[in-house]
Amino acid sequence: MTAGCKLQLPVMATRPVEIGPAGLHTARAIEHLRLVRSLTQHQLAARCTALGRPMSNTALSRIERAHRRCDVDDLVAIATALGVPPMALLLPLPSVSSNDRRGC
Repeated sequence: MTAGCKLQLPVMATRPVEIGPAGLHTARAIEHLRLVRSLTQHQLAARCTALGRPMSNTALSRIERAHRRCDVDDLVAIATALGVPPMALLLPLPSVSSNDRRGC
């Protein structure tokens, strides 16, 4: 390469990776369990940071709104901070059908 010449690399179009059904479910499960435990996003993010996975409340908000992917390290830290196994955030929440309700 001669002096003053720059290497030109092909530019690939960037497109965000769509979050699928499992990711959407996980986002809802994180928010649900956080609210059940009466935690703010700031408190849960601080717990994750204390566990060694630095996380801001903005990052957590983006995960809960499915605007940011929740990678496996995030998932493990969030689950630990919520006091549940990671699988609890991946599996569907149990639903209560009208026939299962007692005392109604």
